[in-house]
Amino acid sequence: MTGTRGKRGSGRMRIPAVVLVSLLALLTAGVGWVYLKLNGNISTFDAGGLSDDRPGAGAAGQNVLVIGSDSRSGGNSGLGGGEGDVGRSDTALLLHVYGDRKHAVGVSIPRDTLVDIPPCRRPDGTWTAPRTRAMFNSAFSVGESAKGNPACTQNTVEKLTGLRVDHTVVVDFEGFSAMTSAVGGVPVCVPKDVYAGDLNPNLGARGDLLFRKGKQSVSGQKALDYVRVRHGIGDGSDIGRIRRQQAFVAGMIKKVRSQGLNPTTLLPLADAATKSMTVDPGLGTADKLISFAMSLKNIDLHDIKFITVPWRYAGDRVDIVQPDADALWASLKADRTIDGQDATEKGREPGGGTGGAAGGAAQADAAAPVTGDGTRISVANGTTVTGLAARAAAALQERGFTVTGTSTAPDRDQATTVITFGPGQAGRARALTRMFPGAYVRGDAADGISVTLGRDYATTSAASPAPVAEPSAAASGTPSPETKEQARSADDDPCADLSYG
Repeated sequence: MTGTRGKRGSGRMRIPAVVLVSLLALLTAGVGWVYLKLNGNISTFDAGGLSDDRPGAGAAGQNVLVIGSDSRSGGNSGLGGGEGDVGRSDTALLLHVYGDRKHAVGVSIPRDTLVDIPPCRRPDGTWTAPRTRAMFNSAFSVGESAKGNPACTQNTVEKLTGLRVDHTVVVDFEGFSAMTSAVGGVPVCVPKDVYAGDLNPNLGARGDLLFRKGKQSVSGQKALDYVRVRHGIGDGSDIGRIRRQQAFVAGMIKKVRSQGLNPTTLLPLADAATKSMTVDPGLGTADKLISFAMSLKNIDLHDIKFITVPWRYAGDRVDIVQPDADALWASLKADRTIDGQDATEKGREPGGGTGGAAGGAAQADAAAPVTGDGTRISVANGTTVTGLAARAAAALQERGFTVTGTSTAPDRDQATTVITFGPGQAGRARALTRMFPGAYVRGDAADGISVTLGRDYATTSAASPAPVAEPSAAASGTPSPETKEQARSADDDPCADLSYG
């Protein structure tokens, strides 16, 4: 068994998230027989395996989890990768599309990251026990089914990040190969000659030449080999491979954009993508995919970023670095870009002015104490902890807020605190996350601000009844300088910064 796993590990698929690019094709394909054809291509997974204890909605943007699968079923069997009948995944990218629909960031999660995996449903309907410090990619294999377990991976990402995953997309070998061919190849940069033995060290010999040194275009099987290879390029690490995958996705996006959004180019791409995608029911029809694609079409190449979750080696595994990772998740919750811009839907007003959470007198200085200045706020207790609303009200009044009332929420089993705000109150609402770390912030038609307390506040306030005013990096949602520095834009040089170390 050990030998089999070693062989599989050397050939596992690392599929980049090019499926997201292919969704742009659907913009031109929403009518007639083409629509029906695409609709018939799409497969969905059972959402019954999603957790009942999910994070609340974020500030404004959308989160889409993209998983690369090395399934051997169907036309995938001749394309390499894992062996046997169990679907596996070694690539996961969480794409955050900001509320202004002018920015997006893809966050890669290394396959060997040690994470907590919550209970997950098996194909027979039973549920697993939670696991701690398990390898991230093992979540997809729970239940050992040929199609994998995307719901379990989604549950794991939500637990890891505290972000609600709005949609999940799985793409397999065959689809990846067909998509790269449909666009006529993707430009890549190879720093040295690469041989078959670099792709599969178990070969026991150098083998045939796969890639000559230099810039070149790859498609089909060659594209698969490029994104899978690790040992023959750069520093030989999986982190380095992730960087090359991010560069590949960037190159794919740039290639599609350069060809123009026309049916000749995009319809074959859409057909290839939808044939090989498995999606959650929320994206299970062509019109739903079209709607999502519409949210991507106006994003400039420079404003599409790729980063890797802050990490460090833990032996031959990877640990998440804190508080850097929490600061990244907080910035996504608040719809702030990695360089600190407010990217909510109302973050930019006509004429170049800045509104919403970043604008005017409502702008919150992350280093300043939270002050209410008479702002009216209501507080509801969404837990069974007696007196929690009164405790929060007292803390708010100490900082100058006018508490209009306390109450008990209809749902008393809320895991996460939710802050809702009305017109003109976005800045104040987001500043409140420094008193209620990890809270979800969203707009509401009603006037003023309301806070519905979750179990997270019950825990933190018990330790410190009066929350401190000075924020941590995680609470303020400001990604670390290291996170910003390693970001790649979709318009970057494909030869630049391809390896870690």
